[in-house]
Amino acid sequence: MSAFPATPRRAFAATTALVVLLVLAGCGYGSRAKEDPGVEIAAGARKTDGLDTVRIGHFGNLTHGTALVGKQKGFFQEELGATEARYAVFNAGPSAIEALNSGSVDIAWMGPSPAVNGWVKSRGRNLRIIGGSASGGVKLVVNPDRVKSLEDVGGKRIATPQFGNTQDVAFLDWAAEQGWTVDAQSGKGDVTVVRSDNKVTPDAFAAGSVDGAWVPEPTASKLVAEGGKVLLDEASLWPDEKFVITNLVVRQEFLEKHPKAVEAVLEASVSTNRWINEHPDEAKAAANEQLAADSGKALPADVLDPAWESIRFTDDPLAATLGTQAEHAVNAGLLERPDLKGIYDLELLNKVLAAEGAPAVDDAGLGTS
Repeated sequence: MSAFPATPRRAFAATTALVVLLVLAGCGYGSRAKEDPGVEIAAGARKTDGLDTVRIGHFGNLTHGTALVGKQKGFFQEELGATEARYAVFNAGPSAIEALNSGSVDIAWMGPSPAVNGWVKSRGRNLRIIGGSASGGVKLVVNPDRVKSLEDVGGKRIATPQFGNTQDVAFLDWAAEQGWTVDAQSGKGDVTVVRSDNKVTPDAFAAGSVDGAWVPEPTASKLVAEGGKVLLDEASLWPDEKFVITNLVVRQEFLEKHPKAVEAVLEASVSTNRWINEHPDEAKAAANEQLAADSGKALPADVLDPAWESIRFTDDPLAATLGTQAEHAVNAGLLERPDLKGIYDLELLNKVLAAEGAPAVDDAGLGTS
């Protein structure tokens, strides 16, 4: 049976990389994790749940801004006390899922695609989504000399990060809404889908081998810096302009054994998101500083500023949009309808939110109860 809410196709899609039999490369930046030591522990602090460390994973992407800012500002370490927050920086969803499954990471930020892929492949045994993080940050950027309107996209070559990934299925769904036929497997049809790693898409765009790209930030803003034009912000296609792009995920075994540690990370996540939204310029600088520390290179202002502006940081995992994204993948013929009932466990998050005087968030019928 379907666990997805019924949603009109005109919600379109930012759809997730839900091709369960594929090894999906998340945002397309590789597959290895970089070990990163935690910050200095305050004198006199006590351990949380008796743990020496909590191993936290995230990507070096702006859409993982909650992790970047919370790490850079020390919010996670503050909540964990004498339990060291030890970080691993991943470049792709499959490696993060592998780390969770092997127990080398306890909690991680990741996109909806690897989360759903990991859930389905493990038959619902290895992870749960416990909180939200980010919405938006995906755009259709085109060469303005070749594409002047949405109708002009027909017949053109449009890059997406990877076969079956979040943006790939989103574009396929949007193209279908325009009345165009595209073979999902080959990418050929009324518009040609070119699967191109985000690392090389800016070069392909500059060379003219693609006419545009449906891509996440900061790749979208990199294309604009190359002379591209934003033809469509995917947020405009969703109710309230919100759709999930990053969630907070935990190993089920770790959640069962160490709920206080998970709660501490959630408290830090909520505090970080509040600080980001209250101090947007400082938060943007902090995220870029952490990106530089993680990757050795900060983003230039002409890329950082518009990219950061298009991302919304939220504690709400926007569970209903995950169901819609999954439905779009099914419609594209890339996924057999999965049962996602139980993928969310928002009990601890709602406890933290209640203590903050904030309203509870909803699991859209995909929770554990």
